Amino acid sequence: MLRIHFTPQDLARVRVASAPDPLWEIACSLHRLQTSRGRWAYADWYRETRTTLAGTQLGAAVRRLLVPVLPRARYLPDFLTPSEAADGLDRGLAAIVDTPPDRVALEIQTLDRIAGAPDWAPRLVERGAREDLAGLLRAYHEAVIAPHENRVLATVAAERALRGRDALAAGVDGLLAGLSPAVRWHPPVLHVDYVEDRDLRLAGRGLRLVPSYFCWQSPVSMADDTLQPLLVYPVHGLRAPAPERPPDVSLAALLGRTRAAALRSLALGATTSELAGVLGVSVPAASRHTTVLRDAGLVFSHRHHNTVLHTLTPLGAALLRPPMSPR
Repeated sequence: MLRIHFTPQDLARVRVASAPDPLWEIACSLHRLQTSRGRWAYADWYRETRTTLAGTQLGAAVRRLLVPVLPRARYLPDFLTPSEAADGLDRGLAAIVDTPPDRVALEIQTLDRIAGAPDWAPRLVERGAREDLAGLLRAYHEAVIAPHENRVLATVAAERALRGRDALAAGVDGLLAGLSPAVRWHPPVLHVDYVEDRDLRLAGRGLRLVPSYFCWQSPVSMADDTLQPLLVYPVHGLRAPAPERPPDVSLAALLGRTRAAALRSLALGATTSELAGVLGVSVPAASRHTTVLRDAGLVFSHRHHNTVLHTLTPLGAALLRPPMSPR
C-alpha cells in the first residue's frame, strides 16, 4: 500500500498531465510485453508489436537492453522516467543522458539489489552508454508507440475531460476519489494499491497525476521520495479504438449544420443531455448525432456513472482547427 499524505497546500497543487508521458508509456508498454495480465485490453497492439519486433535487431535489443533495466518489478530506476519527459520525448531523453553519473550508479545498484541488473548496466555511468540507451528508447517509441499515438492521445484526452468534470463538480476531493479502482481517497491521505508498503509525504510540493494508456491496474510512483511527486495511473475503461479517417459515407453524414454544431459543442466534452440542450433537440436525437460522429472516428464516448460523456478524438479536434493560410 502506498499512502500519499496531503497538506492543504498540496491540495491546491494537484495537476493532471496535459498529455501522455512518452517515457512512462515506454516503460509501461514494456511491462505489457512481460506479462499476460491484461493482454486482452491490448490485444491488437500486442500482436502488431510482436510482428514488428520479431526477428529484428530492434527486437533483440529490446530483450537484451530495455527489458532488463525497465523490468516489471517493484523497482525501476527513476532516471529513466525523468520529469522532463512531460515536455516531450526529446526533453526526456536529453534528461536521461544528462543524469549525473553518481545518481545513475546508485540507482543501478538499487535495481541490482531488488530485482537484479544485467552485467552491462554499470556502464550506464558513462555518457556514451546513456546516449546509446536513449537512442534505443527513441527507436522503440517510433516503432511501437508512435503508430498508436492517436489512440493514446484520445484516451488520455478523454480521461482529462472526466477528471476535469469531477473537479468542477466536487473539487479536488472528487478528482482524487475518481482516479482508479486501485486508488481510494480518505482525506488527507490517498491510499494506492501498490507493490510495497510505503508513505509519501508531499510536504507542499503537490502531486502530478499522469494518466497512462499502457499502465494496467497498478499505479506507479517514483522510488525516490525527494523527487517531484507523481502518480502514474491507468485510464481504466477508456481504451478507445484507433481513430482513423472516416469513410466517405460517414463524412457525407457529418456534413450538416446541426452535426457540425454538435462537433463544436463537444470540444470541451459534454454528456448526451447537455448536448441536447445546446443543440435544442431531444436526447434521442442528440444520441443519434453522437453515434454518427463516433462511427466516423471523430468522437469518443465513455459511460461515467449514469451518464455518457463525449469528447473529441484528435481527428475530430483537427477538423475544428482553421485551415492554414497559403504562403
